[in-house]
Amino acid sequence: MLPALVLALALPVALTVAVSLGATSIPAGEVWSVVGRRLAGEPARPGTTDLVVWQLRVPRALLAALVGAGLALAGTAVQALVRNPLADPYLLGISSGASFGAVAYLVLGAGAGGLLGLGLTSAAFAGALLAFGLVWGMTALARGGGFAPLRLVLAGVAIGQFLSGVTSYLVLRAGDAQQVQGVLFWLMGSLGGATWDDLAMPALTVAAALLWLLARARPLNALALGDESAAGAGVRVAWLRRELFVVTSLLTAALVAVAGAIAFVGLMVPHACRLLVGGDHRRTLPLAALGGAVLMVVVDVLCRTAVDGQELPAGVVTSVLGAPALLWLLGRR
Repeated sequence: MLPALVLALALPVALTVAVSLGATSIPAGEVWSVVGRRLAGEPARPGTTDLVVWQLRVPRALLAALVGAGLALAGTAVQALVRNPLADPYLLGISSGASFGAVAYLVLGAGAGGLLGLGLTSAAFAGALLAFGLVWGMTALARGGGFAPLRLVLAGVAIGQFLSGVTSYLVLRAGDAQQVQGVLFWLMGSLGGATWDDLAMPALTVAAALLWLLARARPLNALALGDESAAGAGVRVAWLRRELFVVTSLLTAALVAVAGAIAFVGLMVPHACRLLVGGDHRRTLPLAALGGAVLMVVVDVLCRTAVDGQELPAGVVTSVLGAPALLWLLGRR
C-alpha cells in the first residue's frame, strides 16, 4: 500500500527534523549520533547537545507522534461508532471531562499539594473517566434501553457542555493572570515539558487500541453498511458499539491527559485516509495512525518555530491548518 509506505518513511524524517530544529539547531547526523549512543547504553557526554536531544526534544517528538496517532485512531473509531463522518474524539464529552480534571488541579489543587494527591496528568485522566461514567450511565439508563448512536451523541454533548461550563467557572476563579494563562494554554493543547515518563501511558494505550481495532476491522466494515446488514453478517451491533465507546473513551482520556485538547486531528485524518484507500478499516486504521503521527510531529515543529521567542498552542495550529484542509478534502469528494 503506497500511501502507508510513504508515511512510514516520512515519520522518521519528520521526527529527525523535529529534534533538529529549535532555538538551537542541531545537525541531523549529530541527532542520530546522540540517539545511537544513548540506545547503546552510553552515558551522556558533557555539553548541552546530549541534554537537549535526549532529555528535551526526543521525548517531545515521540509524544507528538503518539498523540497524533491516537487521535486519528480515535477519530476513525468514533466515526464508525456513531456512523457520522463529522464525529471526532471529543464528541463523547471525554475531552471536556479531562479538561475539567486538569483545570480543577491547576486552579484548586496545585497550590495545596495537588487535588486529592493527584498530579496534572492523573487529574485530567480522572476527569475523563468521570465524564465516561456519566455518559455511559445516561446512555444505559435512557428510556427504551439499547445503545443507539444518537442517544450516545446527545449524552456526550450534554455532559461535555455541563463540564465545559464548570471548567469556565473554575477558570474565572483562578487567582492570578499567570495562572489563567497557564490554564488556557493547556486547554488549547500543548506538548511542552514532555518527559520520558509521560510516554508510557499513551504508548501502551495507543498500541492496545490499534491492536484491538485491527482485530475488529471486519465488524467495523459491516457496521458501516448499517445495523441490519451488520447483524445479518453475525455482528453483535450493540455489544460492538459498547466496546468501541469504552476503547475510544479510554484512548481519548489518555491523550488529553498528557497533551490537552487538540482539535481537528481526529476529524481530518480519517477523512484523508478514506479518500486515499477507501473505507476498509483494515487499511484505514494503520494509515490513520501513521498520518496522525506525521501530522502532529509537523504541527509541533510549527508550534516551536513559527513565532520567535514564543510557543504556540498545538490546538491553535491544528485548527488553522485543519479547517482549510478539511474544506478542500470535502470539496474534492
